[in-house]
Amino acid sequence: MKRFLAYALVLGSLSIPAFAAKNSQSLTLSTPVTVGSTQLDAGNYKITWTGTGANVEVTIAQKGKTPVTVAAKMVDAKNGRVGIITDTINGKTVLQTIQLDKADLVLAGASSHGE
Repeated sequence: MKRFLAYALVLGSLSIPAFAAKNSQSLTLSTPVTVGSTQLDAGNYKITWTGTGANVEVTIAQKGKTPVTVAAKMVDAKNGRVGIITDTINGKTVLQTIQLDKADLVLAGASSHGE
């Protein structure tokens, strides 16, 4: 019985990264963008999210920098690629939506008329 429990724990721990991988995506920003009150420089980022529908929390992280976390809404979409939608507000390029392969993460406070 102990052996079975040990195997179950090992299999369970191996499946956790697989589930986490579903809710993460790499993203390259070619120009700086603003998220909330934070400016993100151009570069490579890891996007992770938790939740579904209107209750999603998105974390945008770059190695060596403090991650930015923002509320968002997940909307089904067939983008076939990863990208972003921005809008210019008060002279700043503001990140509105992160486009994933099969969904959009519409950031809180985003207008519906992105570029």
